[in-house]
Amino acid sequence: MTAELKPSLITAIGVAAKKAGLVTVSSTQGASSDGRATAIFELGLPGGAAGKTLRLELTAAFDFDKPQLLPEMTAHLAAEAKRLRNPRPECYVTLDGLPLAFGQFQWPFHRSTSGADTYIVHGEIRLEDGGAHNLHAKIAASVTLTFAEIVPAMEQPYAETFVYNAVRKTVDMGQLEFLKSGNRQPVPVTTRYYSRWQKKFIFTETDDNERLRYLLSKVYWLSGVLGAGAPVWIADPRDAQYLNTTEQDLLRMAGHEAGEGLMNLDGEFATATPALMAKAAEYEALRDAALEFTKPKFNESMRAGQANM
Repeated sequence: MTAELKPSLITAIGVAAKKAGLVTVSSTQGASSDGRATAIFELGLPGGAAGKTLRLELTAAFDFDKPQLLPEMTAHLAAEAKRLRNPRPECYVTLDGLPLAFGQFQWPFHRSTSGADTYIVHGEIRLEDGGAHNLHAKIAASVTLTFAEIVPAMEQPYAETFVYNAVRKTVDMGQLEFLKSGNRQPVPVTTRYYSRWQKKFIFTETDDNERLRYLLSKVYWLSGVLGAGAPVWIADPRDAQYLNTTEQDLLRMAGHEAGEGLMNLDGEFATATPALMAKAAEYEALRDAALEFTKPKFNESMRAGQANM
């Protein structure tokens, strides 16, 4: 099926992947949820290192017709190359301590069929803490047409980071419920997450204490629990955007925690130490509290008929 894809697109992705330290494993034709032709690329580390691959799905007619598109694609793939070295590249942690796996995202965006002027992408997040509870949330992330004007292209490489962070922010606000089954839940991605003055996304204002807590939670869950002690990438720009900081600042703070004996730092990657894993009860309590916060609360005064109507 490779021959049916645009040769120029295959070439451009191959060049971007090579610059990012990745190789093209396969390129095939697919279809979006609304029936449009797509180009699906499976990319991996050279020599099959880490045994993991990245799925990149673009509109088949996509073209690098703006000067910033190819450099931004290359930067996205370079970050993915480092993320592929994580034991669980699809897993992220929320600020409140919930380890989540992101999956089944149906790129690219499609226009809403309900009449609203929005672009939609469907996906799923799962509570990934080593248990077998199957708690998850099916989501529908919506982007307004106004917001779409900010994005270089309404395609996976240019939107995945802010969509994932909007999902994490929505979880932080207790507006996504984790269930064993259920309908899709909305995740609005609006201009409130973007500063036109600073020309950047802002999801959460955090201080050093909150960022330190986040890093320890990430290393505990992704290295210690899910990764069997394997290293995780600390200087992830996706986390930096989520926390409104920089990759350099995350490394600086990780160095502080390494000095405290809670993680081992090797370049941009960190592993959990026995001292950190000894705090299991603390991190499980944070997980439980964060999960409880996402559950709807019934107003008992209404049950008793005390509410003013």
